[in-house]
Amino acid sequence: MSLSPILPTRAKELIAAGAVLVDIRDADEYRREHIAGARLRPLSTLTSLDVEPGRVVIFQCRSGARTTAHADRLAAAAASEAYRLEGGLDAWKKAGLPVVADKRQPLELMRQVQIAAGSLVLIGAALGAFVHPGFYALSAFVGAGLVFAGVSGTCAMARILRRMPWNRPASTATA
Repeated sequence: MSLSPILPTRAKELIAAGAVLVDIRDADEYRREHIAGARLRPLSTLTSLDVEPGRVVIFQCRSGARTTAHADRLAAAAASEAYRLEGGLDAWKKAGLPVVADKRQPLELMRQVQIAAGSLVLIGAALGAFVHPGFYALSAFVGAGLVFAGVSGTCAMARILRRMPWNRPASTATA
């Protein structure tokens, strides 16, 4: 069993008629921007859904890539008629449909990793070229860390960034 794609306008109609919209992104992505009424069920923890029998389920992510890549797994978790939002949240917004956005929330963790890693590589290359060749080691170190993260599925930089004050919920940021 797999998920059929559904366009944002049709998804909105089904949601208005009682379909359940399930956002499979991580909590940090959801807090920054999501479709009103979407249930957050991160892909990393999703095994089944507590949806009433007979209710249509629509899965969505940011671009549609995650829902497409994991369509069989998501369909099995739904155990009812289910779809994937074609183009995800990006297509929803492009169709002019409303979203709940909180720009006070920090950037998504993976975007922070990309910015930090790219900045360190750029700094290492610039310092290596203009100050001392030994600084190229910084770029190599970051590159090795990214390779390790890809192979192992764990990212040390993400773990460090997750603990930064701007990424902690307001109730624990001052503790």
